[in-house]
Amino acid sequence: MRDVVIVLGDDFELLDVTGPFEVFAAASQLRPGSYRVRLASVSGADAISSSGIRMGVHTRLADLDQVDTLLISGGHSAWQMERDEELLGHIRRLTAVSRRVCSVCTGSFVLAAAGLLTGRRATTHWAYCAELEARYPQVAVDPDAIFVRDEPFITAAGVTSGMDLALALVEDDLGPDAARTVGRWLVVFLQRPGGQSQFSVRNSVPAVQTIALRRLLDSIAADPAADWSVPVMAARTSQSVRHFARTFAKEVGLSPARYVERARVEAARVRLETGDECVEAAARSCGFGTAETMRRAFLREISVPPSEYRARFRSAALAG
Repeated sequence: MRDVVIVLGDDFELLDVTGPFEVFAAASQLRPGSYRVRLASVSGADAISSSGIRMGVHTRLADLDQVDTLLISGGHSAWQMERDEELLGHIRRLTAVSRRVCSVCTGSFVLAAAGLLTGRRATTHWAYCAELEARYPQVAVDPDAIFVRDEPFITAAGVTSGMDLALALVEDDLGPDAARTVGRWLVVFLQRPGGQSQFSVRNSVPAVQTIALRRLLDSIAADPAADWSVPVMAARTSQSVRHFARTFAKEVGLSPARYVERARVEAARVRLETGDECVEAAARSCGFGTAETMRRAFLREISVPPSEYRARFRSAALAG
């Protein structure tokens, strides 16, 4: 039986804990005796999540002498945990006797504070990647990865990426068939396509103040294949080309061309996921013109070419 210990503190992110816990629990239902999962903290007392839910803790860290997999949860609790010398000491001690050490979300800050990520690659929630890099410059931060392996350390991005990480560990331990079955039960990807940048472009930009610009963004989302050259977009907002480009970049945080490209990639992803048309047809229908133009856009935006994206999605769908 593989002993998995999830470390948490008050103000932890609930899904950082329950997501991986559910993956290991499902794997143990599929293969009885595969895992024993316990929650641990310095005090051993119940912990309160950032959403206000109380979580029972199984054991104190001081009572552990060896584990198979040590996982540090994240959330606002990390800011206290990375300053808790008693906790950091236990993490260093248990790292020496663990087969692998993992973190979810801002849990990577705790590992970095313990000096365990020095000279290693790691990731964290996209909103905190720059902070992790600035505060711990000895860590090579990958801002787009869902999770990063630098054995024996494996760091995951934000919140639900803990499930991606746990599924990868189940695949390591029990094989791909078991991991696919668990993913199917939990209705999640076995291997999520793309990285942390794969968010809806319309929802990922700041709330713009200009009414004409908001309407333009809605129009681009509704019909990404239309002619969205800068002169056309400027005319739609009744602005000069120079003023439009400056206003767009200031309010949206992207150049007009980059925003349109992201909208088209998003539309193409949906077509590749749900339809049977060829890549060339998807490129034309989403405004790219050619498959090569779409391929380059996919590589820029999600680091996966369209053909591989479709193959990964279809593999995950078949597993489900």
